[in-house]
Amino acid sequence: MVLMVDLLCLETTDQGFLLKTAEWNEAVAVQLAALNQISLTEGHWEIILFIRHYYLQYKHLPNARVFTKAIAKEFGEEKGNSRYLHKLFPDGPLKYACKLAGLPKPPTCL
Repeated sequence: MVLMVDLLCLETTDQGFLLKTAEWNEAVAVQLAALNQISLTEGHWEIILFIRHYYLQYKHLPNARVFTKAIAKEFGEEKGNSRYLHKLFPDGPLKYACKLAGLPKPPTCL
């Protein structure tokens, strides 16, 4: 599939994940969010930028449990819990945070 952002054609998987992480920028995140009916807030951006940093630092994606614990460590228990993360990303916090961050689909997500 192809995603058009600012006159650029970006290749995606059939589920909408970018094939080339390096092509990501905030405009791409905004476009991906719109395609997934997500209105980005400051809370979304915290999680999107956090998971990008995590991936670039550790060269892998965490599972959902590790993801939630890492967010709790970084931002506190009020944000590092399933209830908060599901409010931001109702269809799957880890999956959609990765998608909007231009990262691969986590291997633990369907």
